[in-house]
Amino acid sequence: MEEVDAMTVISNRISLRDGRTLAYAEYGDPQGQPTMYFHGSPSSRLEGELWEPAARQLRGRIIATDRPGLGLSDFKPGRKLEDWPDDVLELTEALALDRFAVLGASEGGPYAAVCALKIPQRLTAVGIVSGLGPADTPGVTDSMRRQNRLFRLFGRRAPWLVRFLFWLTLRAMRRDPDQFFSKMAAELPEPDQAVLARPEYREYLQNSFAEALRAGTRGAALEQALYARPWGFELGDIATDVHLWQGELDVNVPPAMGRYQASAIPDCQAEFYADEGHFSLGYNRTQEILGALISASEGNGAYIHQRKA
Repeated sequence: MEEVDAMTVISNRISLRDGRTLAYAEYGDPQGQPTMYFHGSPSSRLEGELWEPAARQLRGRIIATDRPGLGLSDFKPGRKLEDWPDDVLELTEALALDRFAVLGASEGGPYAAVCALKIPQRLTAVGIVSGLGPADTPGVTDSMRRQNRLFRLFGRRAPWLVRFLFWLTLRAMRRDPDQFFSKMAAELPEPDQAVLARPEYREYLQNSFAEALRAGTRGAALEQALYARPWGFELGDIATDVHLWQGELDVNVPPAMGRYQASAIPDCQAEFYADEGHFSLGYNRTQEILGALISASEGNGAYIHQRKA
């Protein structure tokens, strides 16, 4: 397929009806199949950069948003996961998009799931990549990195501590990025270590993280609290197809979370990769994942719908 000229607009903003600002970035083909991209946490709209080459090659349009309190988007006190589809609808209406796909990566997974539940009539496809699952499901966090488990615990019980830890993390990342990422890689499986060894990927992670905290750590801490609490909706109530991709070596979002979501969502088409971790899956499989969503959106038979018995 012939490539198109890249479109990268990283600092667009709209004013929502409640007066808040919502920021977003665009990557890929401006006339391509639109996919709303929901980043991890703490991260930002700049995470969409990872999908730029695949979007350009496949004629896809990636619209990556900053969630409330992250990046350039205004904080929303007391928000819930279930509030997110309303922001998405306001943004897509401003962009004159009638229908679109959603793709959530890591901690962006729950936001894709709640859109699948709340606004299925507006969606052409739903994708979850290494997506965080409900933390209150027994056993799903057993193989999760200790640091990630602590953030969930502190998010629920001590948000002030989460804010301080994120500040310390950002300071360490800025002071000595090589040392920071080397320590981080030591706790990860080999496929993730290989990706983190790439200077351009380290720069991408650092930029996305720093942008998330540009206005402080309050929004990032609230997100951790939301993940740690009951989500307020049931995955079993989702009535549209969901495509899920999960690495078997993932220690940030353990494969048990992926398996639980694959079993709980009534129409979930899941792909598990024995040789991928958390970071490597998104890095190595962007074209495969985005291509599947675009194919599903266009209805060309790339995925055959099969309802579970």
